[in-house]
Amino acid sequence: MNENIYLSIVIPARNEQDNISTTIDNLLLHIDIDHTEIIVVDDHSTDRTAEIVNETFKNNPAVKLVKNLDEPGFANALKTGFSQAKGQFVLPVMADGCDDPKTIPIMLEKSKQGYDLVCGCRYMKGGKKSGGPFLQGFFSRFVCLSLYHLSGIPTRDISNAFKLYRRNVLQKIPLKEKGFAVSMEAALKFYFGNYKICDVPTKWYGRKKGKSKFKLSKTLPYIKLYFLTLRKKWKKLICPL
Repeated sequence: MNENIYLSIVIPARNEQDNISTTIDNLLLHIDIDHTEIIVVDDHSTDRTAEIVNETFKNNPAVKLVKNLDEPGFANALKTGFSQAKGQFVLPVMADGCDDPKTIPIMLEKSKQGYDLVCGCRYMKGGKKSGGPFLQGFFSRFVCLSLYHLSGIPTRDISNAFKLYRRNVLQKIPLKEKGFAVSMEAALKFYFGNYKICDVPTKWYGRKKGKSKFKLSKTLPYIKLYFLTLRKKWKKLICPL
């Protein structure tokens, strides 16, 4: 495989034996295989997720499997993938196939225009969120769009994990969140670090196989980050110096 890697795709995967092969196959249709690596992070799976990746893609040098050796969880799996990434840009992709790989070439075009963070946005013209738990969808839309209007952050989809990060910036940022809210935390730190951010429309589809990992209790970290952002923006407006 060419060592000049432009994009590292990170797939945190826990018990995704029904989805992981299809997710990777769909990605391979939309990437430049000579300049992209796909890092699957086995997050303490108890099913055949790791075995399927090793067997199905053993002859594909673009795909590699690593293990999350920290405590199980999305954030630690994501950080494991980030630490292994070699690309100029890093893109988390969900293992259940909810993210649309056709968005990736559009994201890469934006990265070549100098953007440090390119957000896949479900809540703009051309974007779509279909399926998934009702409460999850309502909460996500409210948080993302209200924060966009109240804070001026240049993305309408701050909670979406499907974001393209400039790796050398990402490496400088300490990420403290333990769960799915780590994606929101990372984007906010890019924003408050004055890095260049934009949205591109993407389509999101609820999982067709396996069980959703959404729980209402997992919304609490998003609420905390939401109000911390508004407080920080308000203090900056009152005391700009």
